Amino acid sequence: MQKNNATTGTMTAGTAAESATGLPRIPDFSDDSTATPALLTDMYEYTMLDAALADGTANRDCVFEVYARHLPGGRRYGVVAGLGRLLPMIEHFRPNTAQIRFLRDRRIISKKTADWLENFTFHGTIRAYREGEVYFPDSPVLQVESRFGEGTLLETLILSVLNYDSAVASAASRISMAAGTRPCFDMGGRRINEQAAIAASRASIVGGFSGTANLAAAMRYDLPAIGTAAHSFTLLHDSEEEAFRSQVNALGEGTTVLTDTYDVEKAIRTAVRVAGTSLGGIRIDSGDLASVSQRARKQLDSLGAVNTKITVTNDLDEYAVSALRDAPVDSYGVGTRLVTGSGHPTCEMVYKLVERRGENGQMAPVAKKSFGKATVGWRKDAWRAYRYGLATEEIVVDGSQTALKNWHCPDEAEVDEVRPLLITAMDHGVADPTLTGPDALKNADAWRRRQLADLPITALSLGEGDPAIDTVMVHA
Repeated sequence: MQKNNATTGTMTAGTAAESATGLPRIPDFSDDSTATPALLTDMYEYTMLDAALADGTANRDCVFEVYARHLPGGRRYGVVAGLGRLLPMIEHFRPNTAQIRFLRDRRIISKKTADWLENFTFHGTIRAYREGEVYFPDSPVLQVESRFGEGTLLETLILSVLNYDSAVASAASRISMAAGTRPCFDMGGRRINEQAAIAASRASIVGGFSGTANLAAAMRYDLPAIGTAAHSFTLLHDSEEEAFRSQVNALGEGTTVLTDTYDVEKAIRTAVRVAGTSLGGIRIDSGDLASVSQRARKQLDSLGAVNTKITVTNDLDEYAVSALRDAPVDSYGVGTRLVTGSGHPTCEMVYKLVERRGENGQMAPVAKKSFGKATVGWRKDAWRAYRYGLATEEIVVDGSQTALKNWHCPDEAEVDEVRPLLITAMDHGVADPTLTGPDALKNADAWRRRQLADLPITALSLGEGDPAIDTVMVHA
């Protein structure tokens, strides 16, 4: 089933059910036998595995944690994204014959390790902040509880997914919040690697975007797809009117036409003459978007096209969108700045071993003492405290035997709620299906909106500043 969206002038792919029973899903990793998730690693993960299998430590129970030491660029909050994309990759993290042969031919692993990898399956447990959750410095956004041999292989995969997806979702959240009720759409696929483009489209939805121009992402995640014509389509024809007439004949009068190839005012007049007052929309991709959109709105209204929508594009970010708040714009198409995290394409999250089982059979904390990069031992638990309905602290407790009661609120009478933040995303190698299914993205966006509504209003500021709430580390 195809349906025409008069607001964006685009064709969308129908319902989730129709997609599930119609077009096949694209997997989250390449079908090529040499590019499955098991080699989405750095080499030292396999050399560490090889050495640990040789000395007998590979089977030690361990806990790894992912966190960011700070928020990028003086931002007030970050948004966790990528969990629903990551979990299936971990479930399928299994070296195939070609990959094991490559590792042996390069002398990266020994025969003993090759034999071990032939039957590899991740059996560990993953606790994490749910997708769409806001995070702050030192938030333990993901924990891997497994044997060392299993957990060490996941480091690069986990960081590459969470760092990029969370960067895009954080940027998308800032942009969509600046846009208010006006929808934003991802148009950044041409600015990055083709696979990253699909990840960015998905992460943009977590951050509040409404659709994407990327058809691979639209198919894989059942997203609304947008797009009609580029400047080249107008230039192809002998006149702008012929181009518009061709587009309207093909896509219907509810389509969106691109009006700035030559002259916006003339283009609008031509478009309304061709499509009538039921013209779905116009897109403006250059110039002073505020003043051009204002003139366009008045011209459309004067021609009787009062319901024709205006979409603007052209190097938009949260600051440009905020500056257009008073302009008569109906939707935004965002490209480069979205897919590059609006200047911060990584969240700089790290993956650290914080606990392991010792020779005495007991779990014990481990930590780095490196200058400027020291870590805190023990697995962490995390809660968020609320007073009068607003979040006030991120409470991170280290020490497996430490209870929440060890945290002392300055004014306990004002605490309404203390909410746990970590959920079980994967239990002994089996992912929670609600985190990866067709409703996961919709739920992640809804969760993000609820969490932002409970943050202090300073969280919505686009200016540099401190995190919206403090992270309080409670030690055992």
